[in-house]
Amino acid sequence: MSKVFLSAKLPTATTQILTDHHFTVQTYTGTGLISHAELLRQVSDVDYLITPLSTQVDAEVIDAAPHLKLIANFGAGFNNIDAAYARTKRIQVTNTPAVSTNSVAEVTIGLMLALSHRIVEGDQQMRTTGFPGWAPLYFLGHEIAGKTLGIVGFGNIGREVARKARALAVNVQYWQPHRLSDPEERSLGVTYASFADLVANSDFISINAPQTKENHHQFDAAIFQQMKATAYLINVGRGPIVDEAALLTALQQKEIGGAALDVYEHEPAVTAGLEKLTNVILTPHIGNATVEARAAMGTIVANNVVLVEQGQAAKFVVNS
Repeated sequence: MSKVFLSAKLPTATTQILTDHHFTVQTYTGTGLISHAELLRQVSDVDYLITPLSTQVDAEVIDAAPHLKLIANFGAGFNNIDAAYARTKRIQVTNTPAVSTNSVAEVTIGLMLALSHRIVEGDQQMRTTGFPGWAPLYFLGHEIAGKTLGIVGFGNIGREVARKARALAVNVQYWQPHRLSDPEERSLGVTYASFADLVANSDFISINAPQTKENHHQFDAAIFQQMKATAYLINVGRGPIVDEAALLTALQQKEIGGAALDVYEHEPAVTAGLEKLTNVILTPHIGNATVEARAAMGTIVANNVVLVEQGQAAKFVVNS
C-alpha cells in the first residue's frame, strides 16, 4: 500500500479521497510549521509528498526520499520546492493554479477599499482612543472610483482583479513582460503601460506576479521615489518582490501613501517597524484562505496522487 505524507493538516475531503483509494496517509500534526529535520525523518519511506508552500523541499529532502514519485504542492506557487532537482530524480512537482484566483482577487480589492477608506485604522481607533463624534473633516479617506490601479503581473489573478476593479469604476492599467493582444485588452477594459509609467501614474499598485529571479526587489527605494506621494502599494503576489526595508523607509518618510501586505519578504517574519504604522495593513497570507479555494486545492493534490499511482499523467506539472 503506497504511503502519502502530508506536511501540514489539509481539508478533511483531501484525506478522504486518499483513504478511499486505499493509500496509507500520515499527517504532520505538530505545533507550528514542520521543521526541516522532521521532514527529513518523515519522508524516508513515502511514495507521495503533499506539502504547502510554507514547507521547504530542497535537494536534501528529495535525496532523503528514495521512493518518492510526486511532490504535490498545495498552492499556486512552487518556489518552496527545488523543482529542477526533483526533475533530475524523475520526480514530478505539481501545483494548484487557477482555483485560488477569485479569492486572491477579492482580497486584493478588499485591501484597496480598506486602505482608501482607512477601515483598519478606524477599527483600531474605536478599540483604543474611541470615537470623538462625527465632524465634516474627521477621518477622511478617498473613494476608489475614478482612480487608477496599476497591476503588475497579469495572469489569471491579475486579470480577475482588473475585472472586479472595472466593476467599481476604477481605471486599470497593467504591466508584464509580454503585452496582451488588442482584443484581449479591449475585452478587459485595460491599457498596457510601461513599468515606469505604471509606477509614476497609478493611485494603487497591486503586485499579482509570481516570484522570479528577475523580479527580486523589483520594488526598491528608487521605485518608491517614483510613485505618487498619495499612492498605495498592495502585495498579494510574493514577498521578495518588495524590498521591505526600503518600503518601511518610504512609508516613514511619506514618499508613498500607504501599503497593504499579505505576503512577506522573509515570511513568516515581518520587517520590524511596519506593524507600527497606521497607514499599513498586514494580513497573514490569507489570499486564498477560503473554504472554497482550499477545498479545490485539496482535490487537485489528492487527485494527482491517485493519477500517478494509476500510471496516468498528473495535472499541472511544473517541472516536466
